[in-house]
Amino acid sequence: MPKNSKVTKRELDDDVVDSVKDLLSNEDSCEESFKKSELMVQDDLDKDRDIEDGSDIDDERPAWNSKLQYILAQVGFSVGLGNVWRFPYLCQKNGGGAYLVPYLILLLVIGIPLFFLELSVGQRIRRGSIGVWNYISPKMGGIGFSSCIVCLFVALYYNVIIGWSLFYFSQSFQHPLPWDQCPLVKNASYTYIEPECEKSSATTYYWYREALNISNSITEGGGLNWKMTLCLLAAWIMVCLAMIKGIQSSGKVMYFSSLFPYVVLTCFLVRALLLNGSIDGIRHMFTPKLEIMLEPKVWREAATQVFFALGLGFGGVIAFSSYNKRDNNCHFDAVLVSLINFFTSVLATLVVFAVLGFKANIMNESCISENAGKIVRLLQAGNLSHSVIPHHVNFSSITAQDYELVYDIIKKVKEEEFDALGLAACQIEDELDKSVQGTGLAFIAFTEAMTHFPASPFWSVMFFLMLVNLGLGSMFGTIEGITTPIVDTFKIRKEPLTVGCCLLAFCIGLLFVQRSGNYFVTMFDDYSATLPLLVVVILENITISWVYGIDKFMDDLKDMLGFTPYKYYYYMWKYISPILLIILLIASIVQMGFTPPGYYAWIAEKATEERLSYPTWGLFLCVLLIVLALLPVPLVFIVRFFNLIDDSSGSRASVSYKRGRIIKEISNPEEDDASLIHEKIQSEMPSPNIGNSIYRKQSGSPTLKVDTAPNGRYGIGYLMADMPDMPESDL
Repeated sequence: MPKNSKVTKRELDDDVVDSVKDLLSNEDSCEESFKKSELMVQDDLDKDRDIEDGSDIDDERPAWNSKLQYILAQVGFSVGLGNVWRFPYLCQKNGGGAYLVPYLILLLVIGIPLFFLELSVGQRIRRGSIGVWNYISPKMGGIGFSSCIVCLFVALYYNVIIGWSLFYFSQSFQHPLPWDQCPLVKNASYTYIEPECEKSSATTYYWYREALNISNSITEGGGLNWKMTLCLLAAWIMVCLAMIKGIQSSGKVMYFSSLFPYVVLTCFLVRALLLNGSIDGIRHMFTPKLEIMLEPKVWREAATQVFFALGLGFGGVIAFSSYNKRDNNCHFDAVLVSLINFFTSVLATLVVFAVLGFKANIMNESCISENAGKIVRLLQAGNLSHSVIPHHVNFSSITAQDYELVYDIIKKVKEEEFDALGLAACQIEDELDKSVQGTGLAFIAFTEAMTHFPASPFWSVMFFLMLVNLGLGSMFGTIEGITTPIVDTFKIRKEPLTVGCCLLAFCIGLLFVQRSGNYFVTMFDDYSATLPLLVVVILENITISWVYGIDKFMDDLKDMLGFTPYKYYYYMWKYISPILLIILLIASIVQMGFTPPGYYAWIAEKATEERLSYPTWGLFLCVLLIVLALLPVPLVFIVRFFNLIDDSSGSRASVSYKRGRIIKEISNPEEDDASLIHEKIQSEMPSPNIGNSIYRKQSGSPTLKVDTAPNGRYGIGYLMADMPDMPESDL
């Protein structure tokens, strides 16, 4: 039936009404089952139209207020902290500008096709991850449960990072910034610099001692850090208030949380470009090292970054797209969001290395000044002859070029004794080559650079407010990936579920705000998501391509979108993407096997980091995180395969929202012609198929039999209508 055709709809409705009247007037020709029943036709045929015909008046499922709001939600979810502190590090480590080539190739081969796949199934079936995969293949229904568990694990520690950002944000409203100088320790006789800070740096000391008050190992709990506990509570309150009404509340927040980081990044880029040394940082960043690009490790890390940058497998993408109209062009959305994500990463990389170039220039000037003083002392002591020093060199205001010249001369003259002189080369490239990522970049390197900015408190406030917003955007999608499937599956109200979920997560999250909490954040980041999400996305791809059928899926997309997707996606989904994902999974397992589980601990006495191995219980917890995340997949498969739980005689149930009612629909999983778009059901009755606007009521019953659910999302309760042979898209 043509979409949006009112004339066609009216003609079809008239035909249905006539057929019903004929059926009622000719009961003698019907079977006994129809003699005991009568058909009730709803009065308002125009308003009660199936969503497949393009009308969403009767669809009580929440919907986005606008396409812009939806795009901002997907962008906010996919663009997160990793774009700011992970992508620049990988770009620098893996060949500079040359790293963009494998990243773009893998974005086209893995990223966009799989992102498009998740958007498509969520938009068509209009359920969360649990409902989607139960609908497509009941035996693979564990995929949705695994997604929810991974979302919970990630939410537990991701909000801790937001709490850290809130703490630094709150401490930025003072001048000078509290991490600008090392603190002084006073005793009865004299004052001295804190030894731990003197051995490291002011920003490093502030992060480990003032903010985290970190212990020396994961086995030393040390009690709760009350400052971070309050910040974690504030972070969960923000998430809860934004998510309590679902997309109706979070959608409005998206306008600020998704757009504000771009304003800050742009301001930082303009400001950084005006600083001395910023161009050196950008030049160093994008100088291609083509020989590194051919290494397999570069491609593995690029594939992993593409995979996690788009939020694949979490369920948030599916949850957000489930609130769309079914005829929305989700292919355009997939390409747009993926490209926005990529260009955001490039923008963040420009900002990071422009700022780090400025920082490296300051550090290099300090190095030159310190080593120039050493050379002067060597000249005064007679350990070095004045004749070797060029006459134009002025040590009181020596330039980088003059220092490099003097350094090379001394190295040649004192070749055998050079190491004992203790002179440093003071190359700006050496400073830029000190790779930092994650918390080391955001809370140590970047904060140190900002202390040298004019009006440093202002820039610190803007930076950490940006981190909070980046984190919140990702948290909204993560929490939606938990609550939407549960609401769709178990029919409970979203408000108490959201509050309960946030309260439970805060209580568990206290593990991360004790003195050893940072080590648990590292553990969860390394083991709770990487392997489970890879397995989840591989199973998603295989389920669509090989279990459900790629040909049927392409037909579904054609019917839903109004055009046939490029054949490119057919081959990506069926062959290329699964193979590459399996290779990535194997490479990740091998790399994990060659790298013993461990973490970097801050040793206060040495004021440095040391890599330590997890204790026995820590190794058990690492394995447990992976097992718990993947356990639902085989568990649900076994239960469904052996029919251990009665599930309506092996039928597949879907749920439609109709004017405050939940209408249970049964489809036959053995029907070869069934598809996501046309759920063709072989009715057991020899009657004609009748549209959704026609309800059968049993004889002797004055009204439609319904069961009122105890918890109604809309305050009026769910009405469960027992209609086992009413398909979702009869018309």
